[in-house]
Amino acid sequence: MSAPTATAEAAPMSRRQTLEALSGLLLVLFVAMLSGTVVSIALPKIIGALNGSQTQYTWVVTATLLTATASTPIWGKLADLFNKKLLIQVAIVVFLLGSVLAGLAQSAGQLIAARAFQGIGVGGLQALVQVAIAAMIPPRERGRYNGYLGGVMAVATVGGPLLGGLIVDTSWLGWRWCFFVGVPVAVVALILLQATLHLPTARRDNVKIDYLGASLIAAGVSVLLIWISFVDSSFAWLSWQTAAMVGGGLLLLALATWVESRAAEPVVPLKIVRERTTALAILGSLAVGMAMFGGSVFLGQYFQIGRGYSPTEAGLLTIPMMAGVLLSSIVAGRMITRSGRVKPYIVAGSIILVAGFALLGTIDHETPLLLLGAAMFVVGVGVGMTMQNLVLAVQNTVPLRDIGAASSSVAFFRSLGGTIGVSVLGAILARRVSERITHDLAAAGIPTGSGGGSTLNLEALPAPVQHIVRAAYGDATGHIFFISAAIAVVGIIAALLLKPVLLRSSLDLPDAARSAAVAADAVDGAPAFDQVTVDMAGRGESARR
Repeated sequence: MSAPTATAEAAPMSRRQTLEALSGLLLVLFVAMLSGTVVSIALPKIIGALNGSQTQYTWVVTATLLTATASTPIWGKLADLFNKKLLIQVAIVVFLLGSVLAGLAQSAGQLIAARAFQGIGVGGLQALVQVAIAAMIPPRERGRYNGYLGGVMAVATVGGPLLGGLIVDTSWLGWRWCFFVGVPVAVVALILLQATLHLPTARRDNVKIDYLGASLIAAGVSVLLIWISFVDSSFAWLSWQTAAMVGGGLLLLALATWVESRAAEPVVPLKIVRERTTALAILGSLAVGMAMFGGSVFLGQYFQIGRGYSPTEAGLLTIPMMAGVLLSSIVAGRMITRSGRVKPYIVAGSIILVAGFALLGTIDHETPLLLLGAAMFVVGVGVGMTMQNLVLAVQNTVPLRDIGAASSSVAFFRSLGGTIGVSVLGAILARRVSERITHDLAAAGIPTGSGGGSTLNLEALPAPVQHIVRAAYGDATGHIFFISAAIAVVGIIAALLLKPVLLRSSLDLPDAARSAAVAADAVDGAPAFDQVTVDMAGRGESARR
């Protein structure tokens, strides 16, 4: 692996410059999140209009998460090698193309394919925004700016469902505009980043990108998730299909691990993943991703199908969760900046998240909305205190040159957890709903096939069947939230095992700064007293921490 060429360290950005650049990055993050939240609340209507099934409903979400998960570490590694700003712009263009293709889809299958392509861009945006912020702001100060991140997350997650509901309920727009609406916002973000984002690039000669490792990771994850989606419906748990898919997926991932351990530029550097803080943050992110994505993606379906609310009303009913995310991320971010300690907030957030999902696990199709709102608020508080702070804990432990790989590794496993969560919980939901509908139809003396097409196209069903379908969805949703609570317990364990540290106030680790200075001295023939100066600076930084 070749050494990076020596470059002069860029002057620190002023607060105004930081906020200007951050505005473009936050707009990019807003667009990426909006693509999921706008669609999530409108998805029951979209799949109903396309005569899709519950399995296809799940795969519209899973396809995006899958490709985002597979591409995230690749984007992160590229960010350590090439110009970060250019990569963000490329990811935006990919996202734009995917959005247009999704809006033009004529069937559920076409929509799934377009969303899969869109997910490649989403994977880049969710990894590269974190990388760019880490290259601009020291970890100690980043807690304050995490409040802005939390605010954007909350606005996108609150405004997205409301916007999606209004679009679907407005006859002269239609559901296709749920995908088109993000296009002009992404174009604005592209222009804004071109004008405001200026990051130094450490160029390397003879760069080697581990395409084989990236392909093996993507293939292994894809095979296992496809198996999760179809097991027990298309084939049995104990069958040759299960053996082939599980065995093949695990073999591909084992080969990926072997390749990564020998690659000059691994996509997921094992030396970083093996670090205690990184490993525990990955475990926590995996659990949080499974619980959060797997649980929250079905809330829109619960309110619309299980409770009979319109898409706009369903969007309004999810506000308590987003209010919890906004409030907790801002408050916790400022307290972390003041104290320099992040572990207590991650531990508290993990416990609160489990409590919130446990409350949601008690709901059925007649649960009072006040109780639902309180439970969703608690879940939002837990998410706001854990998600970004797990990334922050990892970024604090690695040198600046590895920020991209470390940040994307956490994002990769969080997305992986979300993809697994959506697939597993979606399969469980589909199975319980099918069993409940079959049982209730038989009890009511209604022929099982009287529903005709998809159970998600309620308008095509007779009134008695509609009531049975709504009750089935409403009651089954509580069960998957309870499973989410059990999964999130792993996050508490990981948080408790994190090493308590003070966040550093410098962009780079002192040791890494010393090594870079020594390398520059060797190249330029600088006098020996420069090394003493670097050592003193490192000790001064340690004393301040």
